[in-house]
Amino acid sequence: MRLKTSLLKEPKHKELVSCVGWTTADELYSCSEDHQILKWTLLTNETSLVVRLPEDIYPVDLHWFPKTVGAKKQTQAEIYALTSTDGKFHLVSKMGRIEKSVEAHKGAVLAGRWNYDGTALITAGEDGQIKIWSKSGMLRSTLVSQGSPVYSVAWGPDSDRILYSSGRQLIIKPLQPNAKVIQWKAHDGLVLKVDWNSVNDLILSGGEDCKYKVWDSFGRLLHSSSSQDYPVTSLSWAPDGEVFAVGSFNTLRLCDKTGWSYALEKPNTGSVFSLAWSADGTQLAGACGNGHVIFAHVVEQHWEWKNFVITLTKRRTMQVRNVLNDAVDVLEFRDRVIKASLAFDHLVVATSLQCYVYNSRNWNTPLIFDLKEGTISLILQAEKHFLLVDGSGLYTFSYEGRLISTLKFPGMRADILNAQAASLSNDTIAIRDKSDEKVIFLFDAMTGRPIGEGKPLTHKLEVLEIALDQCGPSTERKIALIDKNRDLYLTSVRHLGREPKICKIGSMVHSMAWNDTANILCGIQDDEFTVWYYPSVVFTDKELLPKTIYIKDGSEFSRAPHILSYVGAKVTLRQGDGSLVYSSVPIYPALLHEYSASARWEDALRLCRFAKDQHLWACLAGMAMANRDLNTAEMAYAAIKELPRVQYINFIKEQPSKDSSLAHMLMFSGHVQEAEATLLQAGLIYQAIQVNIDLFNWNRALELAVKHKTHVDTVLAYREKFLQKFGRKETNKRFLQYSEGVEVDWEKIQAKIEMELSKEREKAANTTVRSSVASRH
Repeated sequence: MRLKTSLLKEPKHKELVSCVGWTTADELYSCSEDHQILKWTLLTNETSLVVRLPEDIYPVDLHWFPKTVGAKKQTQAEIYALTSTDGKFHLVSKMGRIEKSVEAHKGAVLAGRWNYDGTALITAGEDGQIKIWSKSGMLRSTLVSQGSPVYSVAWGPDSDRILYSSGRQLIIKPLQPNAKVIQWKAHDGLVLKVDWNSVNDLILSGGEDCKYKVWDSFGRLLHSSSSQDYPVTSLSWAPDGEVFAVGSFNTLRLCDKTGWSYALEKPNTGSVFSLAWSADGTQLAGACGNGHVIFAHVVEQHWEWKNFVITLTKRRTMQVRNVLNDAVDVLEFRDRVIKASLAFDHLVVATSLQCYVYNSRNWNTPLIFDLKEGTISLILQAEKHFLLVDGSGLYTFSYEGRLISTLKFPGMRADILNAQAASLSNDTIAIRDKSDEKVIFLFDAMTGRPIGEGKPLTHKLEVLEIALDQCGPSTERKIALIDKNRDLYLTSVRHLGREPKICKIGSMVHSMAWNDTANILCGIQDDEFTVWYYPSVVFTDKELLPKTIYIKDGSEFSRAPHILSYVGAKVTLRQGDGSLVYSSVPIYPALLHEYSASARWEDALRLCRFAKDQHLWACLAGMAMANRDLNTAEMAYAAIKELPRVQYINFIKEQPSKDSSLAHMLMFSGHVQEAEATLLQAGLIYQAIQVNIDLFNWNRALELAVKHKTHVDTVLAYREKFLQKFGRKETNKRFLQYSEGVEVDWEKIQAKIEMELSKEREKAANTTVRSSVASRH
């Protein structure tokens, strides 16, 4: 990825250009100390004078009123705030008429920014004050008063906090009084510029120490650049938060959100004092010290999938290369490309007005459909369909271009969704809530309606990243999530009635991805590359989980690698310095998943015997138990020397009826209540009581016996035996109360138990005969 820059031969402004701002994706306004405001129309390459400002107004900063508020289009996108050196800010119309001038600060007003919904304007002055103003220019409050000038200010993602510079310090101040202020030393020189992105919640700062730095919203340093040749005079996040631009003397740099540099340009611009991205994130404009306005657009983005590499060569042209036979196809588009995604044998390209869908088997005839007004900010793909996100909503389309569903939920902020906070599979869409990051909304992809009773999934901590698995039936869909403590959890998407079980399967996990053809999860866990061959085993037999995890030494990766994709047996990782590394995962687990899904247990056993890998045997044991194939499970557990489990499986096999077997399988997976409910439903009262006795749930066993007026003596007898073994006396009042009126006779109890079991066997045999007779007729 790099920047393609363009500069006119002669500057249009006669003096230093102080600020620039986009009205649309093809129209830019620039202000200069020559008192002129110019309009640049990129489609026709024309520049026209909008207005000549009064001689006493020297502009410093310009910010257009936000165009969209949530999903509602604004009518007032025709106005911008212009700050100047005389201590005023001006609300100026698109035609250049000054609608209102407000005395704001003593000395220059160094920054003016609208919040995201346009309800407030913040100004920062040379006098060390930060003030908040209403939309119409009325003073609401003076937020900060300090002794040094505030050179730069930025709103937090929810417009409830502000970030500003104070000498070498950065300060995050919440708007509500008495809330905690975060302050830290950021640079060794004055901090000149800050920016805070609403999508990824990361902070940028640049200073006179010639460095730019990336921070998280708690003030932790994520990246610090090496010392540049000149002070960093401007920086700006792209709207989607994936890249940012840095401007300095005769320097323009494009960087990834993690801080490493994609490209460095050395245009003849003087210092770049202000940088602005167009709303679609494809173009960048810079205000230059020598009177120029520099334009740059992002080209040479790469997408990879299996044997295809796709490159954006020009704004409207892509090149597809098949690395197997070196065949090259060129794709031309009518408008400029804004977003693209390549996965599951399809390329989806969103331009400013249309969406193109290509099948990897045929690059000549794309399917094309028109987009509603609104820039596409995110494309997610699954095997059967894809999701488009724009400022006003989320839309699921089939690869034939048919709209499948539209998503709506309370407090939806589609404009700030990123790939970490949204996930798509063939039947489910998961979205992390922005207002409460512990909450994950789950929707049916085919209808757009919430899953289940519409109750979202709520975790105990804020969730950083979510991912849905891609394979298997919708009833077994799982979602993996990483929370604020960097713990990795797994839970079911569809759970009948009961509270979902959220199981922890890893800790210190920084990045994760599901495989595209099997439900195998890989992640970077505490600097080690880890693969969970069968994460769902945690619901069947959680003690097997460590045996199904494959760990590869992470020393081959540099600091903080990030997983980009996991396709087939290949994992693509992006290292901390921006280089791509590939790692391979053994192919056997994917085969095992395939055999398990189609119940080919003989093949699965053959594969495990051939591979001689304990990880595989452990996976097979879990898969067989989940699918209730006891013979395969017994062999697999025996192979990993889990003798107690082999014995328990034999005990399950000896159960007199199917209901008992099912209940004990549930017990095997730790689902005690479900096991008891299964037995009670089948009328096997004694078995339900016995299960509780085996687990020493004495009170529950007695409660069931009394409720169903049977086997009270059995419970008392086992309780007595238990207490005798430990040489204890009975202290439980309920047991004392019943033991007075009930006689305990072991012979009678044994006979009763035998009778119960033979009754159960008879019942099971009758059911089998009945079903076989019914099948004959």
